Amino acid sequence: MERTATYMTAFTLPNCLTYVRMTAVPTMAACFFFLKGDLAHWLALSIFVIAAITDFFDGYFARAWKQQSSLGRMLDPIADKLLVGVALLMLASVGIIGDWSLWAAIIILSREILVSGLREYLAELSVSVPVTQLAKYKTTMQMLALGFLIAGPAGDKVFQWTSTIGLTLLWGAAIITLYTGFDYFRAGLHHVFHDGS
Repeated sequence: MERTATYMTAFTLPNCLTYVRMTAVPTMAACFFFLKGDLAHWLALSIFVIAAITDFFDGYFARAWKQQSSLGRMLDPIADKLLVGVALLMLASVGIIGDWSLWAAIIILSREILVSGLREYLAELSVSVPVTQLAKYKTTMQMLALGFLIAGPAGDKVFQWTSTIGLTLLWGAAIITLYTGFDYFRAGLHHVFHDGS
């Protein structure tokens, strides 16, 4: 009976959507390594958009159908960070993100790793720091930036400012990332010092 309940929890629709997002990550990256030209960009963009949509709907259905679970709370941020991290690395590897724009990618990746570590530590203290509205805007800007950049040169043929818009949004996301990261640490560090005293 307990095993059946665990199985049902693992395969609720919200969790299945998270699995789809995690599966999309290597599939998206493979597009740039096994395909060439515009097809690689458009196919990778399609996969990225589908993955980003699942990010919205898994949370929506989990709340609407009261299917929130410990597994979902663990896997959802992991899937999000994998999607963003691999997309940034993939774009850097093919030269779409390069030169000074690499710093924007480094800022975003560094913040995600540092905040994940702090979040895990605070969870052990039963402390949760809620996601701010600004952090949600940052995530939206980040996803839009990655979408434009994945389209990249293929998108430039349709609309010549595609890559430029992507890089501008990436820097905007990086700046907000710095601010929200600092805000998160400021909210959490007093728990760290208190625990260590």
